[in-house]
Amino acid sequence: MACWGCDMTIASQIIDAYRKKGLRIATAESCTGGMVSAALTDIAGSSDVFERGFVTYSNAAKTQMLGVSPATLFAHGAVSEPVAQEMATGALQASEADVAVSITGIAGPGGSEFKPEGRVCFGIARHGVPVRVETVEFGPLGRAEVRQAATAHALVLLMADIA
Repeated sequence: MACWGCDMTIASQIIDAYRKKGLRIATAESCTGGMVSAALTDIAGSSDVFERGFVTYSNAAKTQMLGVSPATLFAHGAVSEPVAQEMATGALQASEADVAVSITGIAGPGGSEFKPEGRVCFGIARHGVPVRVETVEFGPLGRAEVRQAATAHALVLLMADIA
């Protein structure tokens, strides 16, 4: 599914900027379910830049496909910066990409007192550079809106990483 409402201009800018630097991107997505990958691959010529995407919705998928530690999942839960860090690192290691972005969050409906709806954790990994992680509280916007906001934010992170 395309990222309806996302600014496709940024996806085009990402593809152009990464192409100019000869860099390739991998994604590791949970709550966005592949929307970042879709936004990037909506751009003609994205195969020059987009290496692969991992949709790891379940904890088992995070562990099996990206090498996220079960101990990290147990200690912090799937929606946490440590898991976002391990997802980004795992995507980088399991691909031929130069940069990986990860997204894990609670799109809703629901959540808890400790992990409210709209909380999304992101990671950006690059070879030889410490993984950067951050959490954004989008709030209870509704499932589709949280997913769209998380996709847009991941694209902004990719653009900022190349700038």
